[in-house]
Amino acid sequence: MTDKQQVTGLVLAGGAGRRVQGRDKGLIQWQGKPLVEHLLPRIKPQVDTLLISCNRNVDQYQAYGFSLVVDHRPDYQGPLAGIEAATKHIHSDFLLITACDMPFLPEDLVERLLHPLLPSSNPTLDVSIAHDGVREQYLCAILRRSCLNSLSGYLASGQRAVRHWYALQKIVTVDFSDKAEAFENYNQLE
Repeated sequence: MTDKQQVTGLVLAGGAGRRVQGRDKGLIQWQGKPLVEHLLPRIKPQVDTLLISCNRNVDQYQAYGFSLVVDHRPDYQGPLAGIEAATKHIHSDFLLITACDMPFLPEDLVERLLHPLLPSSNPTLDVSIAHDGVREQYLCAILRRSCLNSLSGYLASGQRAVRHWYALQKIVTVDFSDKAEAFENYNQLE
């Protein structure tokens, strides 16, 4: 079992919602409640502290009782801007990031992603990314806090792609093909 005190969780719900007609993906109703309400109880038991990255509907997200972070950069500059905004709130060794529209994430997500980053495995790795058997799930990852130091410079250079920033880190992918359906996102209007 993983020592969850080593891990802060960050739910990324701060996007522009371009694929859903500008709606806030985390608050889209799915099976009778907002998507984020399906995700939070799956992630919270796996981490010590849970943060929500949101750039609008702050009152609604505050109702969930977790600390909120808002991008410092204007105009919805992507998930990395949400991660950057959270850095000052991270006091653990590792950061779990998840998208807000994946309501079935595995209950052992943190344990499996964290394992390759631990000293007993490979303490030189920076990022552990879930792989669903078909593709890397870039927004289901654990990052070593120290690798976040390069993030502001990367964003300041005009770069936004998560996968390109990961390419600058020492990464490992973790096979979740046994739970591929857990990574389906539900960011469509009901």
